[in-house]
Amino acid sequence: MFLLLVEAFRILRWKSMRVFVKSFGCSTNQADGAVLAGCLARTGYELVESVSAADVVVYNTCAVKGPTEDRMIEAAKRIREGKKLVVVGCLPLINLRRLKEEVRFDGVAGPAVGERIVGIVKRVLGGERVFALEEGLGVNPKLSLPRAEGNPVVSVVPVSYGCLGSCAYCCVVFARGRLRSYAIGEIVERVEVDVRRGFREVWLTAQDTACYGRDIGTDLAELLGSVCKVHGDFRIRVGMMTPNLVMDMLEDVVGVYHDEKIFKFLHLPVQSGDDAVLKRMRRFYSVADFKDIVDKFRASFPELTLATDVICGFPREGAEAFERTLRLVEEVKPDVVNVSKFFARPGTLAAEMESDFVSSSEIKGRSTRAGALAKRMACERNTRWVGWKGEVLIDEVGKVAGSWVGRNFAYKPVAVKSAEPLLGRTVTVEVVEAFPTFLEGRIV
Repeated sequence: MFLLLVEAFRILRWKSMRVFVKSFGCSTNQADGAVLAGCLARTGYELVESVSAADVVVYNTCAVKGPTEDRMIEAAKRIREGKKLVVVGCLPLINLRRLKEEVRFDGVAGPAVGERIVGIVKRVLGGERVFALEEGLGVNPKLSLPRAEGNPVVSVVPVSYGCLGSCAYCCVVFARGRLRSYAIGEIVERVEVDVRRGFREVWLTAQDTACYGRDIGTDLAELLGSVCKVHGDFRIRVGMMTPNLVMDMLEDVVGVYHDEKIFKFLHLPVQSGDDAVLKRMRRFYSVADFKDIVDKFRASFPELTLATDVICGFPREGAEAFERTLRLVEEVKPDVVNVSKFFARPGTLAAEMESDFVSSSEIKGRSTRAGALAKRMACERNTRWVGWKGEVLIDEVGKVAGSWVGRNFAYKPVAVKSAEPLLGRTVTVEVVEAFPTFLEGRIV
């Protein structure tokens, strides 16, 4: 009896522990973090809003770029003695050596650990130093697991983990692995549940949504067609697509995009406007392929919001190659250009190209120029929306008191002011002013 009481007390004690869960990086990682928090809460842990209030800190990390990794390491180093620290996500699998050398942690695991986080935290609280990097590696967490969502309007639904790429600069494949798609039925069931729960916006996310289903005999177009048949008033945001994997299903994807439930938003990363650089990057498309995809989408959806990515200073990117990238951006006029500086990541093919590295000062200069051009293109594109009237789904609380941010049919962010709570509502607005990153509207 005494031993049973001791065990019961011990269980109650660890279940009453306070846990702080924070996720960094991409939308898939945010979705993973919501599951970590949801599983811990279901087990009985108390979720808290700050490191200072926690007994256990779970950092769900990103390490896609060098500066991102630096921020992760610095954040982990700030956790004081007396608190348990569990580091999960991409960083432990991308640079475990640095993590072990610089950070005092109690447990590590890879990305998408799902409900296994409960056992990891329990073991850590029991005094064990846990290395769970191989446990469940390559296994997708169930889409039915509980989630502690941060936004009551937006549901982030992973459609697959891993990818089919072999990009010379990318280290994420070391953490996320090869493609593992969920069945269409699983995804549809998850969306149905979320719509019934009141979510109005569904993000279909993956490392690369264009490779969805190629391991299970289906594709993105078929998935989108099925999700669009879900009953309810909601909108779908489709995540990033790699151009070469869009090519063989382009007509089908453009066709399904006509459904009014899909935001007319396309994230199509080009990375460089020079074919030789793209080849060294191991990006299996040409600049002409990229432009062809954009042209076909815009032919059907003239107000399409186009987002793309550009890397400045990839090894052996000469001055003329960079100028071609700038000319491409000016020609295509994306609404959003995510400009990145090249950073050699551990274990990648690009890291072995050290003799071809572009100087850091040159990369900085190119990044500055590309950023200025991106801002000019964004202003030009956004100005076209001034005077537009239409419906906007409010999906964010604004940064200024009394302000709200919503999305129109093209996923353009529109900020409005109202003393009423608008989160989750659809309002009719008129756009009155344009800025590089958002539109300002008034409710009509």
